[in-house]
Amino acid sequence: MSSIGTGYDLAASTFSPDGRIFQVEYGQKAVDNSCTVIGMRGKDGVLLVADKPITSNLYVQTANPRVTKVDQYTGFASSGLYPDCVALLDYASSESLKYLKDYRAPMPLKRIAHSVAEYAHYFTLTVHRPFGAAAFFSSWTQENGPQLFLVEPSGLCYEYKAWAVGNNRQMVKTEIERMKLHKMSFDQLTKEAAKIMLLLRDESKEKNCRMEMGWVGADTDGKAIIVSDEVVEAAEEWARQKIEEEDMDD
Repeated sequence: MSSIGTGYDLAASTFSPDGRIFQVEYGQKAVDNSCTVIGMRGKDGVLLVADKPITSNLYVQTANPRVTKVDQYTGFASSGLYPDCVALLDYASSESLKYLKDYRAPMPLKRIAHSVAEYAHYFTLTVHRPFGAAAFFSSWTQENGPQLFLVEPSGLCYEYKAWAVGNNRQMVKTEIERMKLHKMSFDQLTKEAAKIMLLLRDESKEKNCRMEMGWVGADTDGKAIIVSDEVVEAAEEWARQKIEEEDMDD
């Protein structure tokens, strides 16, 4: 992907001779080198999971969350440069609030995701650099059931059953493709997600990582919540025991 000396990576609005926009690719590379984030659609809701690195013991572990909420009914999880993630979250929140004031109803998830995607794409058309962040949006409604969207740095927006971004995305995708997610409950999703994260986590950095989870589903009446530390720790403990049992069987 090297473009050294070519000059085609000086502006996001410049195409290379083979039709690439290097600034957009750099934004995607920032996401690929960031923490692993997973979105999983179960039978009655959507689980968002992030394995957030804690680079210093002096940090407050709950600060700068990777999993949070856009509004009362919309979950949000992000990977990439954290200030860029916050910028996308702020834009999504402002759009959601504007829609609520105008229509007196929550903004549909698809509309939120496409609005953020259009905003991200705008930065690939101007002198600004593209966002080095990818964002998941999740919701659950009686009409549409569980929904999961991902907005990429290029402004591309897809709806997924499950997906992963970050430094271990390919291995995560391989694992979740084997699961029957549409039959899995919240409890099962948290345990399987914790197991995947622990399997991929670098043992030398294990103590410097914090797993965050967010959930929106039928049991919360469509309201997005942050999963409590107790539930996350219980899922991690189950995952460790399961991994140990599988190692012994091997």
